[in-house]
Amino acid sequence: METKTTLDEIIKTNYSKIDDLKKQNIDPFPPRFYVKNKISEIKKMDIDSKVLTAGRIILLRVMGKASFAHIKDGTDKIQIYLKKDLLGEKYDLFKKYMTTGDFIGVEGKLFKTHTGELTINVENFTILSKSVRPMPEKWHGLNDPETRYRERYLDLISNEEVKEIFVKRSRIISIIRDTLNKDGYLEVETPILCSQAGGASARPFITFHNAFKIELYMRIATELPLKKLIIGGFDGVYEIGRVFRNEGVDTTHNPEFTTLEAYKAYSDYNGMAELVERLFERFTSEFNLSEIEYDGMKINLKPPFKRISLPDLWKEKTGQDIHSVLKGKSFNRDGLYELAEKLKIDYDKQTPSAKLFERIMDWVIKEETVQPTFIMDYPTAITPLAKLKNQDESIVERFEFYVGGHELANAYSELNDPQDQKSRLLEQLKQKFEENLGEADILDKDFIEAMEYGMPPTGGIGIGIDRLTMLLSQKPSIREVILFPLLKPKEETK
Repeated sequence: METKTTLDEIIKTNYSKIDDLKKQNIDPFPPRFYVKNKISEIKKMDIDSKVLTAGRIILLRVMGKASFAHIKDGTDKIQIYLKKDLLGEKYDLFKKYMTTGDFIGVEGKLFKTHTGELTINVENFTILSKSVRPMPEKWHGLNDPETRYRERYLDLISNEEVKEIFVKRSRIISIIRDTLNKDGYLEVETPILCSQAGGASARPFITFHNAFKIELYMRIATELPLKKLIIGGFDGVYEIGRVFRNEGVDTTHNPEFTTLEAYKAYSDYNGMAELVERLFERFTSEFNLSEIEYDGMKINLKPPFKRISLPDLWKEKTGQDIHSVLKGKSFNRDGLYELAEKLKIDYDKQTPSAKLFERIMDWVIKEETVQPTFIMDYPTAITPLAKLKNQDESIVERFEFYVGGHELANAYSELNDPQDQKSRLLEQLKQKFEENLGEADILDKDFIEAMEYGMPPTGGIGIGIDRLTMLLSQKPSIREVILFPLLKPKEETK
């Protein structure tokens, strides 16, 4: 009867092999190995070429006096052939100690097997790293989502398509950088630790600085320091970096995520919409993705994209002017209640006005957010940092860019009147306290003071890199496009 080897027994056996190698003065973890040829380069070389390469053993067939294996580096994989006639006693060392998962350096000449497979005839090899734990699923794929996200290194080893997602993510960021750099933007870095968490309406993470003995906040946006740089004289700045929001986790939200924020002097939200379209021209060209299927939806990614006025769409869908739920720079709560009742949208008297408006808005725009669409012109009450639209006290020049039902970008014609900016932030703070709203922009006095030195007309945009990667990789969960998503601590077995 065949007995199944336990994990503990495999680990014990491999540690024993490591000890044996050391006793033979063979280092199973040498400090370096000089690779002359990457495997992707070898694949283009002629037969009989001499090569020196290295990689992880991913497949192994050990026979009597000859063995075949496949090794894989970061570029490709290739077959290797080892035989006792050529390697002598070293072949016995390979047979006894090497297994899948080990790293090996090999030197030899290229030939083709009778099946036409390019192969390295190994003349010498070096053990580079002896694996202790067995590879997952014998290279047939790692499928459990929890294990895949928690042990991403195993996911990358066993699922080649996962690696391609993160290669694409890197290319997406490179395209963004290249586009902005050519447009005259300067890439900058702004603080992650802040004395105030401004630039967005979100709950921050709080930490403590021991030397100053003060609480600090992890940034929830990069907006305010970037706009200070526009005030300081840069014509265009951007930052690609992590921001942190103390919020829930679902398929489109992770508490730490990556954003692009970019600001351009003498521009506006129309200029930012044009930037989005230029980026998508690059994405569709370089990834050959004019049309995709995303989460069951067929989406055309080729610009130009549709632009819809939110006030016009609101009137069309609800039969009411959007101003019926607005009152200057704040909300008309009675109007919101009446409309929610009419549309059968859940709420209670404790629901903050901003939250109730968002629920109604989600209902209004739902059918218009599958294909790439700019939803233009939002209430001042939820956008205190943008310029008024046609001097309408209740509406500002802001768009949100939607694809596949998800918001990918948010842009403003930035407010540059310090007096108006201060009054709007005060109005939102008043609303926050009156309605017990946990999320609202703070009144950053340093930012108001900076604006008092003069800020040119400016267009600004934020783009979610994770959601953008989800779309272009056609993945429905944000955890698929973040290398190490936040997970609950693993429960220890008692």
